[in-house]
Amino acid sequence: MARSNDPAADRAKAAKAEAKKARKTASRERWKQMWQAFQMQRKEDKALLPLMAAVFVGTIVVAILIGLLISKWWLFLIVGVLLGALLAFILFTRRLERSVYTKNEDQLGAAGWALDNMRGSWRVTQGVATTTHADAVHRVIGRPGIILVAEGDAGRVRGLLAQEKKRVARLVGDTPIYEFTVGKGEGQVPLRKLQRTLQKLPSNISGDRMDSLEGRLSALGSRSGAQLPRGPLPQGAKMRSMQRTVRRRSGR
Repeated sequence: MARSNDPAADRAKAAKAEAKKARKTASRERWKQMWQAFQMQRKEDKALLPLMAAVFVGTIVVAILIGLLISKWWLFLIVGVLLGALLAFILFTRRLERSVYTKNEDQLGAAGWALDNMRGSWRVTQGVATTTHADAVHRVIGRPGIILVAEGDAGRVRGLLAQEKKRVARLVGDTPIYEFTVGKGEGQVPLRKLQRTLQKLPSNISGDRMDSLEGRLSALGSRSGAQLPRGPLPQGAKMRSMQRTVRRRSGR
């Protein structure tokens, strides 16, 4: 095969091959992580395998019965196997998700973790406002507009949230600003419903507007300068130690 004399074409071809290799590697890594998650969930959730098996077998049985009515049971057997596998997988992911949120619900940093793991074009900035007690307000830019999500003590975050909204409002004009507090109290959003709540908000701004807002708001930085740990803190972590960490990172 003759080699191309066009360096640009060669570079493009090499970049395409590298991108394909990267996608394969990422895909293998995702399946590896999914398998590890399945093994962990299976050990903790004793009902998982029986339920998955019941969904898989039940779907196949229903598909065959439908196939027998129209004399094409073999075709519906294939459909039943594929659909049963899909439904069993969906059951697994739902139970895994519920388990993860249940474990992290009362832990510091859980809201920021949930926001960081949202699917779609969300621009998340954790800890734009914090206290030495590890209360925090996180800022999200998305198609709905600006979303401020607070976590921590309800009394402290109320003022923290109001102050951050006032700061943001000066720069975003008529862009809608939404406020949420994560928790189990009245008017609060449970952690497990946080992503779904944000995804149900109406689409109010364009992608270009999101880029513009991100540029403006990046100049605000963090009001306290405190950097909270990424992700939920382990259960039983001492509050006093957490406060020292936040003060140390904020330079206070």
